[in-house]
Formats: sequence, structure tokens, C-alpha cells
Amino acid sequence: MRAVSRTVSIVVGASLTGMVWTGSAWAEAWVQIEAKNSLAQAEARAREWAGMFPDVSGFRLDSGWYAIALGPFPDDQTADDRRLLLRGEGLIPRDSFVADGGNFGQQFWPVGAGLGMTPRPEAQPAPEAQPEDPVAPPVADTQPEPLTEAAPIEVPAPIETLAESRRLEAALTRDERRDIQAALEWTGHYQGALDGLFGRGTRASIADWQLKNGYEPTGVLSSTQQIALLDRVASERAALGLEKVTESEAGIEIDMPLGLVQFARYNAPFVNYAPKDGSGVQVLLISQPGDAARLRGLYDAMQTLEIVPVRGARKLGASGFTIEGKNDNIHSYTQADLSKGLIKGFTLVWPASDDQRMTRVLDAMKKSFAPVGTAALDTTLGQPMSVTRAALMAGIEKRAPVFSRSGFFIDAEGHVLTAAEGLAQCGRITIEDHPAELSYDAGAEGYAVLTPKDTLAPKAVAKFRTDAPFSGTQVAVAGFSYPEALPAPVLNFGKLSALKGLEGEKTQARIEAKTRAGDVGGPVLDGSGAVVGMLLPVAKDPQRVLPDGLTVALQASAMAPGLSARGFAPEASDFSGQRTPEDLQTLADGMVVQISCWK
Repeated sequence: MRAVSRTVSIVVGASLTGMVWTGSAWAEAWVQIEAKNSLAQAEARAREWAGMFPDVSGFRLDSGWYAIALGPFPDDQTADDRRLLLRGEGLIPRDSFVADGGNFGQQFWPVGAGLGMTPRPEAQPAPEAQPEDPVAPPVADTQPEPLTEAAPIEVPAPIETLAESRRLEAALTRDERRDIQAALEWTGHYQGALDGLFGRGTRASIADWQLKNGYEPTGVLSSTQQIALLDRVASERAALGLEKVTESEAGIEIDMPLGLVQFARYNAPFVNYAPKDGSGVQVLLISQPGDAARLRGLYDAMQTLEIVPVRGARKLGASGFTIEGKNDNIHSYTQADLSKGLIKGFTLVWPASDDQRMTRVLDAMKKSFAPVGTAALDTTLGQPMSVTRAALMAGIEKRAPVFSRSGFFIDAEGHVLTAAEGLAQCGRITIEDHPAELSYDAGAEGYAVLTPKDTLAPKAVAKFRTDAPFSGTQVAVAGFSYPEALPAPVLNFGKLSALKGLEGEKTQARIEAKTRAGDVGGPVLDGSGAVVGMLLPVAKDPQRVLPDGLTVALQASAMAPGLSARGFAPEASDFSGQRTPEDLQTLADGMVVQISCWK
């Protein structure tokens, strides 16, 4: 039952007659639901069943009992399907069975029905034409008006009772019931399986929908309510253009809002769908070969894209991840799963103002997403040689940090020491792409401690020099001098020229070495590899220009007491020899990390 007219049209002068035979001679199968040993009891029960089902009939059995049955059905299978459906919902007795009607005798229900019916009266021949009167009446001067079809008379449909709603609902097919459950799921009222069985969960969902839409919460949809529910969902889905898309190149099947996005290009590992008609909605289908390491790499890389804001829940597991991103302008959701050497997933991006509608789209995409085939997206597909990789990435640009600097591990738990300046204003901080939090900010003293949110296992831990070095000591500053070009720290060799700052600060030291902004926060090492200080940022003063190669460090002795007081006790160096430059580089590679500050 998908469409019920709100008015009944009656055409004056039209006549329609018909007859339905319900006798056993024409029936092939019935669902017998009850039998009574007296006619009075059987009629009373048949009347009650007729309040629920429109196809109730009653027959006298050969045994003298009276059977109540549903039907007729064209075959046993159809009858049994109906029996199982109604029995599963608890609407008919569990001992109901399929009968062939062979022992059905006189029909007692519906009242007035019987095994015999009066046949339709045969059409009577038209009376023969009579001869014309010799004296005919005069013919009128005006021509008769042409006959026109009578206009329909609109008659309001009668109010549907709850019993009628139950009866009409019981006649729905299994697929029609699934459609109702799917519509309730779309509107956010139903969370169960789309099985076409109206149990407690479905009834509660219907009642909730009715209550929120101004109807009496009966748990049974009337005809007009069914139309209202299904039409609303159909119109919303049509506006979104939700259709199943099978992306054979990527090996992904998913419902896509094609009213809001359109295919743009292949850009491995992504299939890009760009906004359509200014919708502001984007979709990326993700498809690449991989393992656990590449899954983790993709997880980290996705969080650097502009379409994945830094706020939002993140979850990484052994075989998949999800990332939610939120800011004042856009929201996004990414999921990816690793299975049989393939990583497949999707990203949905939408305007923050369109949350209510896009939440439904996201639910549909989650439920429908399925990897297909055994291959990933070809890395060369859709990338003509004349087009640069940067141009292909347009629209999913990598987000740049506010600043990046260096830091170094000070214990086996992964705590990192770095320069404090600017960290308090960061929306998000990462240590080598791992999220971190600011555990201690020493403020004016110039240093801070970061704690990684993930478990990190340092290859090497810094060890502090316990005595003050001499002026002129050869040192090396370890840091990420070229963060975009080199993924490892660089050693910049120089010397410690004075144990005081530019303004005479006793906690600082002057360093003569070629350093860059990315080296700030990195350790200053002596020849043994012990930490004698930490590089500080150069104060921005337009009235003063420092000599090239001169910078300032915070002495290790100025940091050690504060660190110890807060439980970050630095280890003392116990090595007094000199290390080769290669050994110093190995030490730096194990303990120096890159710190990034994000909006």
C-alpha cells in the first residue's frame, strides 16, 4: 500500500460491477488460523479477526467444526510466506497451518457469503425500435448542446479507524514493511534490522515518529501517515541524489550524494568528487595497497589535510581508523580499513551549517560502504604527465603548521624538552605526527615539556652535563634545520663563546654556529654527546641585527632543577670521552624529534 487517495472520485453515469469468488472450488491455498466447535463462537471470532485482516473467511468443516482462514492464495508457497510473516510478528497463533480447502464446506463468513453465488444477470436485449408517429413534433431551431463527460464529485475520504489501519498494515508485503523501516531509520527513529518484521522496536519507532509529527502515538501507521513518511523521505533522498556507485577502478561500492558532488579526477590513493552546484560537499574514495605501517602513515597524513580540521575524535586500531574533523566552517569524517593487503575507505566533507542533512548522508555512506574486487587504485591512473602532482592535489592541500621546531627525549617515557615560546597558543601539538600535550611550561625561563598521547619508545635519551663547560668548548646543535627537505636532524658544529646571554643573563650561553629556525628547541651537545644547553629562539628586535652565526642557548644547569622538581628528572652523563661526528649524528637521530604547532 504505497498510495491512498485523500478523496474519492465518483463519475455520474459511470457503472462498474464485479464479483470475487471465495469458494473452495477456486481457492488453491489458505492459512487456517483457528477452529471452533460451535457456529456462534466461530462467527464471534471471525468478526474479531476481520478487524485485523481484510481476507478472513469462515467455513464449516467435514468434522462439524468451523474453521477461520485467511485467503485464498494462488499457491502453497505464497500462503506459507504469509503464515510465517504473521506468525513471526505474533499476529496469528503459532499452530496456524496451510490448508488446501478440500474439507471446507458451507461458508459462514463473511455474513451472507456462501459456496454458491447468484450469477450476474445477463444483459437484456435492447427493445426494438417503434415506428415513428405520423405526426412528428416540430424540430427546435437551436442545436442540442454536445454531451460532455461528467465532472468528478470530490467526496472527502472517511476517517480511518485504528482497526482499519491494522487491517491495511497486515496486507503489506515484506518489502513494503522494509521500506517503512528504512524510512524510519532515515528520519532517525529506528535503529534495528531492516527485516520487514514489525516487533517492539518498530512499533516504538512508529509511535515516536507519530508523536514528533503531531499524530496520536498508536504504533500503527494509518494510510495517510504512511504516505507522509515515505513521501518525505523520498523527496529528501531525491534532493540529495543518493545513488549506489560502484567505483571499479578503486574497488569500492558506496551510496553517494550525486545531487551534491560530481566526479572530478583520479588522484591515487584518492578518487576525488568535487562540490556540485556550490554545495560545499566533497567526497574522497580511498584505495591503496598497504599493511599496518601504511595504514598508520595514511592516518597521520590525513590529519595534515585542510579538509580534516584538527578538532574532533580520532581512533586508530590494528585494522582501521576513523577521524572526525570540526571547525566553524567545515566538518569531515574519514574511515579506512585494512583487509587482505588493501586499504580502502572514504572521506565526506560538508559545510558546518549543513549538519542535520549531512548526518543522514554519512549514515547512508557508512552502511553502504563495501570493498569489492582484489585490486587498489592504479597510482598512475588519471595523472597526465603534463600535470604536476601539486596541481592534482588542489582541493585537498596539506595543512601547514603555524611553526615547527626541534625537541629531544629526556626519559624513557617519551617526554620531550623544547623551547616554550608560542606553545601555549597552539590548538594542537604533535611530536613527529603523534599528538602531544603541554605538560609543563616554564614561562619566562624559556623551556617546556611535552607528553605524547601515544606510547613512544625513544631510541636514545638525552643525558645532561653536570658541570659547567668552558668558554670556547666545541659544540654541536642538533635540530631539524630543513624540515621540508630532510626528515632527520642535522648537526651544526660551532663553539660556546660565552656562559651568558646577550644582555648578560647568567642562565644562558652564546653559541657561534650556523643555525636555522627549525633548530630552535634542539639540544646543544658537547664532544661527549652530553647536553650542555637548549637552543632558544632569537628575539625579534627590528632595532638590532645580530652577527651572522650568533645565537643563544639556555644552559642545562638552569633547566635541571625545575625539571627534577616536576618529576622529569634528567639523567646525568657518565661518558667523558670524545665521540666522532658519526657517533654524534647517530645519537641525535635517536633522541631529537620534530615538534609542530597547529591552529
